[in-house]
Amino acid sequence: MDFEGDLAVIDPVSRIEGDVEMPGDKSISHRLAMIGSIAEGTTHIQNFAASADSHSTLGCLERLGVRFQESGSTVEIAGKGLAGFVCPETVLDAANSGTTVRLMSGILSACPFQSTFVGDDSLSRRPMNRIMVPLRQFGARLTAREDNFLPLTIGGSALRGIEYDLPVASAQVKSAVILAGLHAHGKTRVREPIPTRNHTEIALQEFGARLDSDGGLVEIEGEQVLTGRIMTVPGDVSSAAFFIAAGIGAAAARLRIRDVGLNPTRTGFINLLEDMGARITIEGLRVGGGEPIGNVIVENSTLSGMEVRKHWIGNIIDEIPILAVLATQTRQGIRFRDAAELRTKETDRISAIADNLRALGVVVEEFPDGLSVPGGQTIRGGVVDSRGDHRIAMAFAVAGLFAKSPVTIRGASCVAVSFPGFFETLKRLCR
Repeated sequence: MDFEGDLAVIDPVSRIEGDVEMPGDKSISHRLAMIGSIAEGTTHIQNFAASADSHSTLGCLERLGVRFQESGSTVEIAGKGLAGFVCPETVLDAANSGTTVRLMSGILSACPFQSTFVGDDSLSRRPMNRIMVPLRQFGARLTAREDNFLPLTIGGSALRGIEYDLPVASAQVKSAVILAGLHAHGKTRVREPIPTRNHTEIALQEFGARLDSDGGLVEIEGEQVLTGRIMTVPGDVSSAAFFIAAGIGAAAARLRIRDVGLNPTRTGFINLLEDMGARITIEGLRVGGGEPIGNVIVENSTLSGMEVRKHWIGNIIDEIPILAVLATQTRQGIRFRDAAELRTKETDRISAIADNLRALGVVVEEFPDGLSVPGGQTIRGGVVDSRGDHRIAMAFAVAGLFAKSPVTIRGASCVAVSFPGFFETLKRLCR
């Protein structure tokens, strides 16, 4: 296995083995940094994600007047309270992080000044109208290119609580509404069609907010004071997914992934694999900072295959690239439908998965809202293109472990968006 600059070459392996920790959860790190910045007092965040995305959030907070110090993987944030942000002197550069823009827009909608988000080429193609619609209902003023794309300019104002039904399940949109609701006068209610990750709700409660969440309905009273906390971020289960898949698909494997966040809104990937016959064991389950945490033990397994439709999709949307790779090793294959959201990620992931699988000699059928990957296929090896998408790069690195000959990944450096040490960690476990 060789990786240098923007190119990675992955060789087939016979065994995956070892004991490993994942970097801090990116989704939770974003939220703790934002909430810590609007709390009163100091917040200490341990095991903060090393990802470029999470540091985009810190950079934007700094431009809004938030002071913080980093020491290794610990971040100390001096909270400024609900109304403490200052008008930024420059644009807020979110780079590749959609979470930064969408969640922070909920906070900035209440600030009495104008701010503008920009991002890289990929982020500038991702839709923002989905947050603009509810935030305008609060009373905020938002403008964007084609009323949908970055640059996004937010003119904050006094907000009033709203009731909002999410048209599409999205934790980012739900979180933007909740964070705006925290700053609004009165009560805000948001309903989601199917459950999505609830890290924002958990973190707000840990910082002292009164919030009700039941049956897809979240209610929050505005203008509550938050208090800084000492928090530890669990290992990122989305990063762990690539190693779980590597262990399952390998000819032989025994892998322990320590201290992983096991929030039920994020473990659909594990549940789905278990339904197909995967040998996965959870040990040492406990709760820290409101989040379930445990060790995941994985052994090589024979999977049956299945059809994955709407009731699964919201929980496994980020894991579909690696599931599509793993589908080649199942008996019956995996068919994904109701996943059109994948076309609006860092790249069109449906197209990227299909094109790269075909480049490796795999048969795949592409639909507007998903794909079908038959099982029992041989991955030949060859050259694939990440298209600048970290999850595509990591998924096809795992494909290289199962291939008959090496897989070369172009644009491999994009893994730094979520997991800067991914290739080094993977190499340590390969035998």
